Amino acid sequence: MANRETLGLIKGARAGDVACQLALGRLYLFGQGVPQSLPTALHWLARAAQEDSQEACLLIGTHVPFEVAQPAARTLIPYYAQAFDAGLVQAGLVLAQLVLGNAASSCETLRAKARVALDAAVRAGLPDAQWLLSMQEGSSAPSVPDSSLVGEYALDGDTPLHVGLEQAWSQGDHARFLSQGLPLARELLQRQAVAGARAITLDAQQVLLLSRCAQALAPGGDAEGWQCCEMAAHGGDRTAQLELGLGYARMDAHGQRLATRNGAANFKRAVRWLTQAGEQGLAEAWFVLSRIYTKPEFSQRNVVEAHSCLERAADLGHGPAQLECGMHAWRNRRDGVNNDVRAAYWLLQAQAQGSSEAEAALAKIAPQGESGDWGQCAAMQADGNLRLLSQSHPLLAARLALARRFHLSRAEALLLDLHAADQGHCLLIDISATHGRGKRRLVLIRTAQERQLLDQVVRLFERVDCGVTGPEGNYRQRLYRLKCYLAEPGVAQEQQFLAA
Repeated sequence: MANRETLGLIKGARAGDVACQLALGRLYLFGQGVPQSLPTALHWLARAAQEDSQEACLLIGTHVPFEVAQPAARTLIPYYAQAFDAGLVQAGLVLAQLVLGNAASSCETLRAKARVALDAAVRAGLPDAQWLLSMQEGSSAPSVPDSSLVGEYALDGDTPLHVGLEQAWSQGDHARFLSQGLPLARELLQRQAVAGARAITLDAQQVLLLSRCAQALAPGGDAEGWQCCEMAAHGGDRTAQLELGLGYARMDAHGQRLATRNGAANFKRAVRWLTQAGEQGLAEAWFVLSRIYTKPEFSQRNVVEAHSCLERAADLGHGPAQLECGMHAWRNRRDGVNNDVRAAYWLLQAQAQGSSEAEAALAKIAPQGESGDWGQCAAMQADGNLRLLSQSHPLLAARLALARRFHLSRAEALLLDLHAADQGHCLLIDISATHGRGKRRLVLIRTAQERQLLDQVVRLFERVDCGVTGPEGNYRQRLYRLKCYLAEPGVAQEQQFLAA
């Protein structure tokens, strides 16, 4: 359970605060008060790096390896390049792996920089650098190994997968990959059979080979593929762990029962492997776990645990999980003070991934308001009037600017507590404590301009008590000040002109 300080960081990070994103990424990176998770750490550090945080780039370059960065290579390459420019050789190696290992990368300038980084990593003695260099220089090596080469080809702990295998996989040619890689995988399976219950030691490349063979063989219907999947899962490959968990659960990645997989499900084994895959950052694993924990036939059925898994999947960017979290929070909005705010957050995330259901739900939860018909729109049409008001009554001018942008009523504009209203992704409008006819509602913050305006207003009110005992006075005093402003000659003429 996260402590109050961590929860504050999470709220700030979700709202776009770079310092909070950086601090939260560091917590997940080193497991300080939260479960250690490189993918989650990378998510928040990348958000901070996106806002030009040099420290976030250095942390990514120092601590996030190639295996974790590969799924989001296109986004992360600039951050590794920046870390390498700052002198981190390890970041240069990952940059070279991301760029040179991708045959589709066509930017020659970037590839040239990656080659410079690779040379620096080789000079520093990093073992993976020498392997990558040999891949770049050894494209003329034979692509199909014969049985006499199997022992030296990828089965030695220090020898990487051959470049031909990597090319076949990257091109989606599973048949060619199996023709080259399956003999190597079978050799490993034979070694394991001889070792019996004692697991043999595998290096990262051998685990990757087994995992890819399992995927190419479709482990759900092929005994040999299933064996490869098991060995790769025991070796720590998250894709194999996910596939193994799905196989034991007799389910697909959407949590649906698979008719093609016969036999009874073994949910306990499925939970074991799916949990390991989820801890390595696979959102699909947490989503399927949420389905398993709600099944009546599962002896450890736990609805609370199911929702926890669902939220972890949503945190990792799983669209259906975000939609489900949002709808769950909205249905239970009366059970928690800010459940409607949570619902809006998750539904906005799901909508950003193209969910039409989330968009429809948001239209009900936070409907777009209409411009207030109480003079503020007319008053705000004249920039000169606004500048004059900003000089004489800056707080009132800021409230009027918010009213125009977010379509607030007169009472809402004058009484809104800015400190409590800003929820990062939405405005929580609730003046019921000071205005009898006020109703709680949400206003979504959808554009960068809206976020910028709100940040400016919040900074203006940073040391101001927004309550009726504060410097703005009670509602009648605020209303009187507004009416005096609207009655000023310049503003009144503007209103008459607009009404004509």
